[in-house]
Amino acid sequence: MNAISRFFWFCSGAHLSTLEKHPTEHNKYIGIGATIFFTGLFAALSGGYAMYFVFKGDSGAVLFALFFGLIWGLAIFNMDRYIVSSINKSASTNKQVLQATPRILLAIMIGIVISRPLELKIFDKEIKERLKVSYLNNQRSKIDTLNAAFENKYRIEMVKLGESKAQRDSMASAIKADRKKLNFEIFGNKTEETSGIMGYGPYAKRKETELKQREQELDTLTASVRQQEAFVAGRKQFDGLMTEKLYTGKQLDSLTSIAGFADRNWALGQLSFNRDGTRDTSTYLAVTFIGLLFIFFECLPVFVKLMSSRGPYDRTIENVETAQVYESDKDKDFEIEVIDGVHETRVHTEIERRKNKLYEG
Repeated sequence: MNAISRFFWFCSGAHLSTLEKHPTEHNKYIGIGATIFFTGLFAALSGGYAMYFVFKGDSGAVLFALFFGLIWGLAIFNMDRYIVSSINKSASTNKQVLQATPRILLAIMIGIVISRPLELKIFDKEIKERLKVSYLNNQRSKIDTLNAAFENKYRIEMVKLGESKAQRDSMASAIKADRKKLNFEIFGNKTEETSGIMGYGPYAKRKETELKQREQELDTLTASVRQQEAFVAGRKQFDGLMTEKLYTGKQLDSLTSIAGFADRNWALGQLSFNRDGTRDTSTYLAVTFIGLLFIFFECLPVFVKLMSSRGPYDRTIENVETAQVYESDKDKDFEIEVIDGVHETRVHTEIERRKNKLYEG
């Protein structure tokens, strides 16, 4: 327990040998040190998680994440430790607040930075769903753009193909209708265009001959349509339209699993909006309050130091600093007097040397 206490004292930036003399201050600085330590720990987790997504897919992603997370956590820890230890409790309340203001602003900036990766992890499921929708819409838009560009490039061929298909369908419908009339004529079904006499007479033979000629024309037209379709399909294959398809569920899962930090960060921002562009208040408040929680947690060490009353440790530190300043001033006076004395001796010695030289000459 003593080792843990000393560790948290170290985290608080306190002077250990001085703090040990004041048992009533021990718990206060354990609390301050623990707050700074856990702030650095959260920063390490946040930085490591962010770096993991930067190198995701690389064999050394975990090692990079651990290394960067450790470096980032130590940097934030050292900065918080300096911020808290530099607040002078012997100054007035207004001066302490003035001293802490730039440090609080810096803590807010740090809180924003470390909160974002942790927010990405908290809303991981929702982010993946939003990314799937985004990737699917982007792929659909890409396909539509390719199709529009293809139709514009081969407008003449597409128009000709459309006309040929329309002519084929019209001819096929007409042949079907005439074939029905011929059957009515053969089987003696009376209509406005048939005689009603059963049998295979001259009229039926003539109609059948006409139908065979038209069916041959239809076969020729159908072959022409197939050739045109084959040409268009070949052009689509060449231009890459055949390879572009909407993503399947497995493909979307794979894409979201390797999504980078920028895509996930964008998706997190989009969670605050509905698909129609209106604000999703509940999600927006959830994301905002989680971010504010981490920002407050980052500012907490400064707030704890400001809220703590001035105790015997602070008074002792003030006295030690005053004594050290006084000792430093006296050392300065001592050095000045020594330098002055040496200077006077050097001057006197040089004067005597030059006098003797003058007399000798």
